[in-house]
Amino acid sequence: MHLFRLSLPVLFGYLPLGMAFGVLFVTELGLDWYWAVAFSVIVFAGSAQFLSVGLIANHAGLLEVFVAVFLLNSRHIFYGLTLLSSLKLTGWRKAYMVFALTDETFSLITGLPKESGLQQQDYWRLAGINQSYWVFGTLIGALLGAQLTLPDLGLEIVLPALFVVLAVEQYRTHRAAGLMLIACLIGLIAIWLWQDQMLLLSITTALVLMLINYLRQRWTSHSI
Repeated sequence: MHLFRLSLPVLFGYLPLGMAFGVLFVTELGLDWYWAVAFSVIVFAGSAQFLSVGLIANHAGLLEVFVAVFLLNSRHIFYGLTLLSSLKLTGWRKAYMVFALTDETFSLITGLPKESGLQQQDYWRLAGINQSYWVFGTLIGALLGAQLTLPDLGLEIVLPALFVVLAVEQYRTHRAAGLMLIACLIGLIAIWLWQDQMLLLSITTALVLMLINYLRQRWTSHSI
């Protein structure tokens, strides 16, 4: 119950988003509902899953899909550098943690105060709970999408809202006002330059800045 309570913010985001993905998958690709569920079990990449469906529906090549998904999910490299290097999990638990480490799970793990009682051995369980929300939402959406013609429910706002909630929680824990300001500026500039692909542009820009900062810190530490 403790992990379930900690994961509630993700539940309220993943369930409707998973439903939206399930509906989109069966309606855009015309495949059976169980393929949508299998996709969420095997891939579990959130926004990259939506991107993949859109690209496949528009007959994009495998190389184009691969490059787009790689760029979108390349931020996970820094999640690994930040978290997994010090992770004490071993074997399949660590392997699953690498697979299931999403934005929301990373934000929960790094944003919760010590008083929350979350231990390292609970990380993979928390990741599994979060994935179960996504898979269950996908199942509901895929079944509904296969049987009903659904109106536009405006579910596209759920993911940005979830990110805002998690970002606020991160700020309340770490008080990194400078990073929050930089992130907002990157987002605004990306909207101004390339509104249709602002997410991809902002993620790529943030990735480059984090890489520069990481290399600068390594250079400084080796110079001392």
